Amino acid sequence: MDDRHSESLSNVHGTVNTEHRTGWRKIFAFLGPAYLVSVGYMDPGNWATDIAGGSAFGYRLIWVLLASNLIALLLQSLSARLGIVRGLDLAQASKNAYPRFVNFCLYILAQIAIIACDLAEIIGMAIGLNLLFGLPMIWGVVLTITDTVLLLFLMNKGMRKLEAFIVSMISVIGIAFLTEMFIVKPDVVEIAKGFIPNNLFKNDEVSHKMLYIAIGIIGATVMPHNLYLHSSLVQTRKISRTKEGIKASLKFNMFDTVIALNLAFLVNAAILILAAGAFFKNGYFEVAEIQDAYKLLENIFGKIAPVLFAVALIASGQSSTVTGTLAGQIIMEGHINLRIAPWMRRLLTRLLAILPAVFTILYFGENALSDLLILSQVVLSLQLGFAIIPLIHFTSDKTKMQGFAIGPLAKIAAWISAVLIVGLNVKLVIDQVNDWISGYPNARVEIYAIVVPLIIGIGVLLLYIFVRPLLFKLKERPARVPHGEATAIGDISPIIYNNIAITIDFSANDRDSIRHAIMQGGKDAAYTLIHVVETAAARYHETEVMDRETQSDVKNLDLYIDDLQRMGYNARGYIGYGMPAKAIAKIVNDEGIDFMVMGSHGHRVLKDLIFGTTVNTVRHMVNVPVLVVKPQAK
Repeated sequence: MDDRHSESLSNVHGTVNTEHRTGWRKIFAFLGPAYLVSVGYMDPGNWATDIAGGSAFGYRLIWVLLASNLIALLLQSLSARLGIVRGLDLAQASKNAYPRFVNFCLYILAQIAIIACDLAEIIGMAIGLNLLFGLPMIWGVVLTITDTVLLLFLMNKGMRKLEAFIVSMISVIGIAFLTEMFIVKPDVVEIAKGFIPNNLFKNDEVSHKMLYIAIGIIGATVMPHNLYLHSSLVQTRKISRTKEGIKASLKFNMFDTVIALNLAFLVNAAILILAAGAFFKNGYFEVAEIQDAYKLLENIFGKIAPVLFAVALIASGQSSTVTGTLAGQIIMEGHINLRIAPWMRRLLTRLLAILPAVFTILYFGENALSDLLILSQVVLSLQLGFAIIPLIHFTSDKTKMQGFAIGPLAKIAAWISAVLIVGLNVKLVIDQVNDWISGYPNARVEIYAIVVPLIIGIGVLLLYIFVRPLLFKLKERPARVPHGEATAIGDISPIIYNNIAITIDFSANDRDSIRHAIMQGGKDAAYTLIHVVETAAARYHETEVMDRETQSDVKNLDLYIDDLQRMGYNARGYIGYGMPAKAIAKIVNDEGIDFMVMGSHGHRVLKDLIFGTTVNTVRHMVNVPVLVVKPQAK
C-alpha cells in the first residue's frame, strides 16, 4: 500500500500481535476493536429513545432496532475495511482527499459531535449517580471530570487492558438487563410480533409519533465518531500486509463486528422490552425520561430492578466516554494534523461538555437536562452524513482499495443506508427547528438569523462532500503528517561544539552531567556551568540577591570550576535567579551556547505536577541541542 501517513493512535498502533496464531487463539487476537465501538450503541442517548419507544408503543418498534443494527453492521464493516486495507483512519483519508479548508470544517463538526456525545455520557452518569446515591445533579456532572485519570491509566496499560475494561462494563450492563428481564417477565409472543415491520407512514397522529421515535432510534444508533474510531482501532492489530494477510484480517474483524454489535442490539432490545413490559403493559405510555423510568420501576417491581437499572446506566456512561476520547484524538490528528497530550485532549473535551450541562442546571434546573440530552442527539444527527458519505466513496475506490473495494450489492446497500439515515436525520433537525420556532416565539429572529443560515451552510458542505468525488476523481495529495517526511541523510560529518552549558543542582547527578558534557567537547570546548537560585527573594526580584542560600551556591559552583580548571578544562560559572527554565534559557541564549547538558530530576507524574518539568520547558525555549542525563539508579 502506498498511502503515506502518520500512524493512527500511534501509541497503540500494531501493538496486538495476530501472527503465528491459529484457531481460537487467532480469532481471540482480533476480538476487541468492535467492543469499544459497540458501547456507543448503548449510551444514555440510546436509552432515552428506547424507553420512549417501548413505553409508548410496546414491542412494535423492535424491528426498527433490528434494521438500525443491520445498517450499523454494514457501515462499521466498511470502516474496518478502510483501516485494514489502506492503513488509514477515516479522518486521515478525508485529509488526503479534500481541501484543507473542508477538512477544517469537517474537524469542527466532528469535534462538536464528540462534545455532544460526551455531553450525553455526562448527563447519563450524573443521572445514574443521582438515582443510586442521591447525589445532586450538579455534583454528579462535576464529578465526571475525574474519569480523565481513569482513561490515562488504561491507555498506559495498553490496548488489551482498555478493551478488557470496556468488555467488563458491557458485561455489567448485559447482566443487569438480563436479570431485569426475569423480574419484568415480558410477553415472548408479543416480542416476536415486534420483529414484523409495521407502516410508520400512515396519516394519523399515532403513526406520526411512532415515526418520530423511530427516527430517534435510528439517529441515536449509528454515531459518526464510531466510524472514525473503528477505522483506527483495527490498526492496533499487527497483520501481514500481503493480500492473504489482509483478507484474513477482514474476515476475523467481521466476526468481531458481528458479535459485538449484536450484543449491543440485545442490550438496546432489552431496554425497549423492559420499557414495554414494565410501562406500556401497566398503562404508562408517556415515559420519556430516564428518571421517570427509574421511579416507575421501583413502584412496580420494588428496589432491585431500579438499582440494576442505575448501575447499568453508570457503566454505560463511563465506557462510552472512554471511546469518545479516543475518537477525539483520531479526528484531531487526522483532519488538522494536530497532536497534543492525551490528558489535555481528554480534559478539553470533558470541560467543553461539562459547561453546557452546568449552565443548564444552574439556569433552567435539573429537569431541563432531558431536553439537553435530546439536543445532543440532534447535533450528532447533523454530523452523521459527513462521516458516512466519504466512507462509502473511499471504500468504493477500486484503485486505492487495490482489490478490496466493496462490491455492487454492498455499495447499493450502503448508499440506501446513507440516504435513509441522512434523510431521517434531516427530518429530525427540521422538526426540532420548527419546535424551537413555535416554542420560543421571542427568539424567532435569532433562530432565522443564526440557526437557519448555519444549517443551510452545513447542508451545502454536505452536498460538496457528496458531489466532489463524483464530478472529479479523488486525486489524493501527499499526506501531511505531524512529524514531516524523512529525507536522505547523505554524508555525515562530525559536529564540533565550542561552548557547552551544563546545568548544576549540587546533587550526586552533577558528576554524570559533567562527564557527558566533556565527552562531547573534550578540552577544546568552553564549559559554562549554570545554577539557578530559587529562593523566594530570587523568584520575586529575578536578579542577584545575596541571601544565605545564594552565598552557599556561589561557593559550591566555584569549587566545581576550580576542579575543572585544574584538570585543564576551560570552565566558568553563571548564577541565575527566579524560575529555573526562564533563567537557564536566558543564559544559554545570551552566552552563545551551542550545546547543553541537563540532568533529569527523575520525577514521576505526581512530582512533575508539583515541581514542574524544567527540562521540557527549557527544550522549547532554546535553539540548541539538549542532552538529558538520567540519574543513575542507586
